Amino acid sequence: MIRYLQRRYALSRKGAVDNIKGIFSCALQNISFMLPVGLLYLLAGGIMNGTLTTTRLPFYVIGCVAAALLIVVCTRLEYDNTYLVTYVESGVRRVNLAEKLRKIPLSFFGKKDLADLTSSIMNDCAVLEQSQSHFVAPLYGAILSTTVIAVSLLFFNWRMALAAIWPLPVAFAIVSLASGVQKRLSRKAMAAKITCEDGIQECMEIMPDLRANNAEARYLAGLEKKIRAVEGRLIKSELGTAVFVVSAGLVLRLGIATTALAGAALLVKGELDVLTFFMFLLVVSRLYDPLEGTLQNLAAIIGTNSNIERMNEILDCPVQTGSEELTNQGCDIVFDHVGFSYQSGETVLKDVSFTAKQGQVTALVGPSGGGKTTVSRLAARFWDIDRGTITVGGMDVSKIDPEKLMSLYSIVFQDVTLFDNSILENIRIGRKDATDEEVIAAAKLANVDQFAEKLPDGWNANIGENGCELSGGERQRISIARAFLKDAPIILLDEATASLDVENETAIQEALSRLIKNKTVLIIAHRMRTVSGADKIVVLKDGAVAEQGLPAQLLQEGGIFARMVQLQTESQGWTLAKA
Repeated sequence: MIRYLQRRYALSRKGAVDNIKGIFSCALQNISFMLPVGLLYLLAGGIMNGTLTTTRLPFYVIGCVAAALLIVVCTRLEYDNTYLVTYVESGVRRVNLAEKLRKIPLSFFGKKDLADLTSSIMNDCAVLEQSQSHFVAPLYGAILSTTVIAVSLLFFNWRMALAAIWPLPVAFAIVSLASGVQKRLSRKAMAAKITCEDGIQECMEIMPDLRANNAEARYLAGLEKKIRAVEGRLIKSELGTAVFVVSAGLVLRLGIATTALAGAALLVKGELDVLTFFMFLLVVSRLYDPLEGTLQNLAAIIGTNSNIERMNEILDCPVQTGSEELTNQGCDIVFDHVGFSYQSGETVLKDVSFTAKQGQVTALVGPSGGGKTTVSRLAARFWDIDRGTITVGGMDVSKIDPEKLMSLYSIVFQDVTLFDNSILENIRIGRKDATDEEVIAAAKLANVDQFAEKLPDGWNANIGENGCELSGGERQRISIARAFLKDAPIILLDEATASLDVENETAIQEALSRLIKNKTVLIIAHRMRTVSGADKIVVLKDGAVAEQGLPAQLLQEGGIFARMVQLQTESQGWTLAKA
C-alpha cells in the first residue's frame, strides 16, 4: 500500500504513511458528522414513543456536547494529518527532485528545457500539494466512511439501504470511465502551458534582439496566440471535467428521490415504521454531501496524472554511480576508441582515440559540430559513453562517482553562469572554504582585478543576475578565476578566451602557462592563435579524429589544421571597403 501511494502520487515513504493517516482522519471526521443524526434519531424516537422525560434531557444535552467535542477533535486531527503534513511533504518533494536533478546524467537535460524543469519543481509540486491536502485523503476518506455507513444501514433495512446507496457506484463509475478523456485533456493543457512559459521566458531573454530588429509586435502576436491556446485548453479541460462531475452529481441526487419513494412505498405497505423512514431521510441528506465533493476530487486527482508522470520521469531517471575512491596514477586522459550518441539517436563521436598528457596542453580544434565540446564533457563524465573507454591516470571514469571525479577537474565553459552576488562570492564557487586573500589571488591570475578594483564597492560589488552588470569579457574572467581557485589537476577550457580582447587573451594565456605546471589541460578553441602554443593538436571532424600531433607538424602536413590557420590568417587582413 505504501509503495503504491509513493508511486501513484510521487510521495516519499513518510509522505505515503502520512497520507494513510490523513485518509483515516478524514473518514473519522465524516463519521463524526453522523453523530448528530443519531442523536436526532433517538430524540425523535423518544418523542414518538412517549419516553422523553425531563430525566432524559441531560442525556441529550451531554450527547450534543460530546458530539460537538468529538467533531472538533476529529476536525483538528484531519487538519493536522492532511494540510500540515502535506506542506512538509511538498518541501521534501522539491528537495528530492533537486537532489535527483543534481545526480542524473546531463543527457537528461538535453531533452528538457528550463521552463519544463522549473514547472516540474514549482508548479507540479504545488498541484500535488493541493491534491494531497484537498483531494486524495478526503476522497479515500469519504469512500471509507461511506462504506462503513452503508454497511451500517443494511442492518436497519436492506431495501432502504439499497435505495439510498445505489447511486454511489454509478456516480463513481461515470467519473472513473471519464479518466481517459480527462488525462488527454490534462496532457494537452500542460503542453500548452509549457509552450507558453517557454515563449514568455524567451521573450524576456531576447528582448534586445527583438527591439534591434523591430520584431516586438510580430513576436508578441505569436506569444498572445500561445496565451490564448492555454486559455482555450484550460476551458476545454474544465468543461470536460464538469460534464462528468455534474452528471455524477445528478445521479447522487436521484438517491434522495429513490430513498423517499422506496420509503413511502414500504410505509404504505406497513413494512417500514415512520421513525426508520425519518432516520433514512436524515442519513441520506448527510451521506451525499461529502461524496459530491469527493467526485470533484476524483476528477481533480485524475487531472493530476500528467503532473505525476512528469515528476516520476525525473525520479525514475537512472543516476550515475561509481566508486568513491580515486585510484588514478597521474592525470593523463586517454580516449580509446570512444563512441557516443545522444538518446535521440544522433551519433556525435564515432571512433575517437587520443591521449592528453599531464603537464601538457592538448587543444581540440576543427569545424563546428565536429564533437569538440562533447569530448571535453565526456572526459568529465557529464555523459556515459556508448563504447570504448575513457581513463584518467589509468582509472576508468565510468566506474567513479561523478561528484568524486569532478574533484579532479576545473572547467571553464563557453557560456558563463554567474550569480546575483558579489564578485568575491561568485569566484568562491570554485572552492567554498577559500579565504578572501585566496580568492583575490586567483582573481588576479585571471585579471579580474583590472575591473573589480575600479567598481564603487570593489570586490564586494554586486554583479546582478547572471552578471548583467559586467561585460562579456569580465564575466568570462570571473569564470576563469573560479578554475584558478579550485586548482584541480585537470583543466578543461571550452572557448575560455572567446569573449576577451587580444590584450586580455594574451594575459590569460600567460597566467595559464603558470597554472598548468604538472597539470593536464584540454582546451577547445576556434581561434588558432589561442592554441598556437599547445603541446598537441587534436583535429576533430564529423565525430572522428582527423589529425593529431604537434602544431608545427600539422602545419607541414597541409591538412585541416593548416587550412584553418591559413583561412584565419587571411581573414585578419580583411577590412571594410566602400562599394
